[in-house]
Amino acid sequence: MPLDEHRRANRDNWDDRVPIHWDSPVYDVAGFVADPARLSEEVAFDAPLLGDVSGKRLLHLQCHMGRDTLSWARLGAEVTGVDFSAPAIAAARRLSAASGTPGRFVVAELYDSPRMLPEAFDIVYTGVGALNWLPDIRRWAEVVAGFLAPGGLFYIREGHPMLWSLDWRDDAALVVRYPYFETAEPIVDDDPGTYAGPGTVTHARTYEWNHGLGEVVTALVDAGLQITGLREFRELEWQGLPQMTQGEDGRWRLPQEQRDLVPLMYSLWARRP
Repeated sequence: MPLDEHRRANRDNWDDRVPIHWDSPVYDVAGFVADPARLSEEVAFDAPLLGDVSGKRLLHLQCHMGRDTLSWARLGAEVTGVDFSAPAIAAARRLSAASGTPGRFVVAELYDSPRMLPEAFDIVYTGVGALNWLPDIRRWAEVVAGFLAPGGLFYIREGHPMLWSLDWRDDAALVVRYPYFETAEPIVDDDPGTYAGPGTVTHARTYEWNHGLGEVVTALVDAGLQITGLREFRELEWQGLPQMTQGEDGRWRLPQEQRDLVPLMYSLWARRP
């Protein structure tokens, strides 16, 4: 699937983010390198949900700079990370070498990754903030299923499509502003900033797509996987809406009167028979 103008623009944007993220306290590269027991916050949360990965071949799709990928390696997995940003993969390799944590990293656009990496894995993992960059959830599910060995497990934790549909600029109400379901036309944004640290990018324009939870589940089932678990959460690892506050556990939540109104994140488990 050749890169169209939308995904090419997204790749340029993510290329620009790499040096900002490398120096960002959010990623804390120096801390990860200095402490061989350090895990990313995302993997520390996901590890009890995914279970023991020791000795398993794990593929991390859309891995960015590889901190989550290498965290799985520190838990015993044999890891491979894939991302469409060459600077991000270069940073992941640098992080692997500097931290002494083994990992393989491959530059590949998501839909093209099976051609670049014709292998099967015990676990396919996708972390938070990945699906919104993809235009076609059904083709994504086919890629996931194709990478799984028989009996293999897919796990994703992702921002809930209900969250992505809300107006993040409204500091009081929960207002639906963006499509909940996948649409042909993307949501366009021109924010020159990034979620991780100060700095601005040269290529500010990005394109995103939402995918309803039913669309994600159906796509995986139609690709031949069996859904074995689905869990929704009331909290996030970042301030997704302005009225959210951070708890002592570091996670962000809506005010008490809004907390039960909308899901903010979900985890999904699926197996290849």
